[in-house]
Amino acid sequence: MSDLPLAVAISRLPHGADLPLPDYATAGSAGLDLVAAIEGEITLAPGERRLVPAGIAIALPAGYEAQLRPRSGLAARHGVTLVNSPGTIDADYRGEIQAILINLGDAPFCLRRGERMAQLSDAQIERYARHLILDEVGEAGQEKLLAARVLVVGAGGLGSPLLLYLAAAGIGTLGIVDDDDVDLSNLQRQVIHGEDWVGRPKVASAGSAIARINPEIRVEPHHTRLTAANAAELVQRYDLVADGSDNFATRFLLTDACHLYGRTLVSAALLRFDAQLSTFKSHLGPPHPCYRCLFPAPPPPGLVPRCEEAGILGALAGTAGTLQATEVLKEVLGLGDSLSGSLLIYDALGTEFRKIRIPRDPACPLCGAEATIHDLSGHR
Repeated sequence: MSDLPLAVAISRLPHGADLPLPDYATAGSAGLDLVAAIEGEITLAPGERRLVPAGIAIALPAGYEAQLRPRSGLAARHGVTLVNSPGTIDADYRGEIQAILINLGDAPFCLRRGERMAQLSDAQIERYARHLILDEVGEAGQEKLLAARVLVVGAGGLGSPLLLYLAAAGIGTLGIVDDDDVDLSNLQRQVIHGEDWVGRPKVASAGSAIARINPEIRVEPHHTRLTAANAAELVQRYDLVADGSDNFATRFLLTDACHLYGRTLVSAALLRFDAQLSTFKSHLGPPHPCYRCLFPAPPPPGLVPRCEEAGILGALAGTAGTLQATEVLKEVLGLGDSLSGSLLIYDALGTEFRKIRIPRDPACPLCGAEATIHDLSGHR
């Protein structure tokens, strides 16, 4: 445990003599991994709890304590977490470290000797304290966020606040797709970038800003334009996709890719003083619509002006991007009412929100009963 900024005495117990000492699995880990010091393997049925030994004892200096916390992978993927976590170990405790695991999932879970089962951490509790005290989030919810992989397409006006708030919330892995470089004209609304990054890639600038906010977030920069050739591979690498692009070609490509490869899409758009926001998960079937149920095909070129032609109120990007981040977090956590089936419209000049229903179109070329779009070959 040499990575901790204090001296901690560790004793290997006989039944854990051959097992590794607590260590960080990755550079972004929130705590030191503990392994199961059991004979052979155990199986936890749904709803079952079991006391599992770690095969070690520790001695903390006076005045210090450590936290025993669930592993994000177990909590998010299998529903296996700790009972009454986080547990506290203080300087007076000299017994073996043991974890009470409970299977909250729907399927039996098998744990084998030497497999990682929990984390020992004195970090993250304070950082995410305001999440942890929310009954709807709590420890299990924060572990879901830390285990989540979200792809953000566009590191511009929408992507800036979106990325900043997702990083602050603890989304464990953020993929960023953008082939553009930072321009001075971006800084009026793209708050993730600074003047010292002008002329350099937006994905690098965004990654640097995220590291300053939350250095434990894994950033996967993709300095490329989203195309039919790479969309499938990129989308399938992540759990959820957020569209912050500024053109119809990318928007329709993402729509098709997310439907075909089974990913939820949280999409937003801006122009002048207005914003739109919705969530699309048509891959789940009726009644969920897709973007093409609302707009079957892109408009003719030049019909809808782009931001650089029509202008945009800078702060509007912050409003819409923050709303988009909230919807992403809701989808990851499974909280509240999803925007699937609804389009939220914000009129900044009138300070007015409206929500309109989007029905699933039976004749939709993407998600309808006789769909004609079965791959991405119609895109460049």
